[in-house]
Amino acid sequence: MSTAGGIDKAVERALAAGCRVLQVFTKNSNQWTGKPLGLEEAARFQAAAREAEITPVASHAAYLINLASIHPEIRAKSILALVDELERCAVTGIPFLILHPGSHGGDGEEAGISRIADGLVSALSRAPSSVTVLLETSAGQGHSVGSTFESLARIRAAAATGRIAYCLDTCHIHAAGYDIISREGFQRTLAEAEEHLGLSLIKVIHANDSKKERGCRVDRHERIGLGALGEEAFRNLMTEGALVNIPKILETPKDDAGEYDRAGLAVLRRLALPLRKARVTASAAGDPEPSDGGARPKRRSSKASRPARP
Repeated sequence: MSTAGGIDKAVERALAAGCRVLQVFTKNSNQWTGKPLGLEEAARFQAAAREAEITPVASHAAYLINLASIHPEIRAKSILALVDELERCAVTGIPFLILHPGSHGGDGEEAGISRIADGLVSALSRAPSSVTVLLETSAGQGHSVGSTFESLARIRAAAATGRIAYCLDTCHIHAAGYDIISREGFQRTLAEAEEHLGLSLIKVIHANDSKKERGCRVDRHERIGLGALGEEAFRNLMTEGALVNIPKILETPKDDAGEYDRAGLAVLRRLALPLRKARVTASAAGDPEPSDGGARPKRRSSKASRPARP
C-alpha cells in the first residue's frame, strides 16, 4: 500500500481494501535515501496497525540496492541503503524487510552469492537486531541471483546468520521455471522449497499472477487469475495446509479506486474456502486437521481463527 501522506495512511488504505496483512515501502523505492521517519509518525503507524489488527507488516527494500554488484561503489551504497532500510523498519516496529538478492553483472553466480552474503553480514552488523531480512525469489532475468531455491539457501548459509529468511513470489518462481500450476508440479516445488529453504523460514509469500509463461525469466505481474498462472496455481497455494499460516501479499496491478485489490483478495479467499471448511469441520469433530495430500502435514496455528491470510 502507498504511504503517501504518511506511513500510517497505508493502514487506512489496507483496511479499506479488506487486508489483514500489509506491505509498504518506508521510503521512495527508486531512491538511495529518503526523508527520515519521525518518532511521532512511526508511533502513529504502530498504533494504527495495532488497532486494525493488521499483522505482520513487511517492508520492501528499495529496488536500487544491489549487494551483488560488480562495482564496489554500488555495493558500498547498497550496504548503507540497506542499513537505513533496516533502521526504518526498527523504528516503525516492522519485523521483516524483503530484499531482492541482486544482479552479479556477468561475473557469475558464485561471485554474486559471495558478495550478497558479505553485504548482508556488513549491513546486519550495523543495524538493529529486531528486523529479519527476507531474501526474495527472483525471476532469473538477466544476471539476477536467487532464481533457484538452492541459490537463496547458499546465500543464507554463506552469511551464517539467523537474521535471514525467505519470501517466495509466485510470479517469480513461475518465471524461473518452477511448476506451480499442476497439482503434481506444485507438490514437487513445495518439496524442493522444504528441502533447500525449510518451510519454517518462508515468512511471506507474494501472491502474484504472471503476464508471461513458465520459464520466461521475465518479471511481469498480473492480477490474480487473469495471467498465465490462472486460478489453478492459486487454488494450490490457498489449499496447501503447510502454507496456511504464511502471510500472503498481493503486488498486482492497481486502480485508483482499489477495486483490483479487493477483487484479488476475494479470489484468493474464495479459493481458500475448501481448506477453511475442512479445518473447521475437523476442529468441531475433535479430529486431526485434514492433510489434503500436501508435501507436509498441516501445522496448527496459535491464530487458528485467522487462517490463510492473504
